[in-house]
Amino acid sequence: VRKLVPYQFTAKLYLVPFEPIQREIVRAAPESYRVLLYRRLMLRIAEQFAHKDHAQAIVAGDSLGQVASQTLQNMVAVGDAARMPIFRPLVGDDKLEILALARRIGTYDISAEPFHDCCPVFMPRAPALHASAEELARAEATLDIAALVLRGVERATIERFHYVAGRVEQVESLRAAKA
Repeated sequence: VRKLVPYQFTAKLYLVPFEPIQREIVRAAPESYRVLLYRRLMLRIAEQFAHKDHAQAIVAGDSLGQVASQTLQNMVAVGDAARMPIFRPLVGDDKLEILALARRIGTYDISAEPFHDCCPVFMPRAPALHASAEELARAEATLDIAALVLRGVERATIERFHYVAGRVEQVESLRAAKA
């Protein structure tokens, strides 16, 4: 976010502890749909914050065909979970174009750093490549979606940043439930 704020002058960063939600999906849903269900939950949580901020759309970094969850059919099935429009400015860019953009705006080094999050632990051995919204909705039937979204929203923290006089300042950090 510190690299992007100079381009937009102000930003809110929502940090959602997603591991407990992933664990619930792993426990209750078919393995091949895991990543798609994670992404649907992420969209639903993002949509809640977007509504609070009076936003009219969600922006995602999807690039068609880069990973299994980003086949056209999977992107449509995942996007079906959101009511808001989803803008995907990188959707037609290939990996080299995205890397060139990252270098140009100063985010390449950050993206190349090893990051040991919990995602690899929860990755399916054989992810679904052509899921439908209906299949994903059936897979979600064993989950309490509303409770998982609420958990993500309530446990999130928000950090606010401003670009002032040539430097980025973090001006606030607070729990989302209090925002």
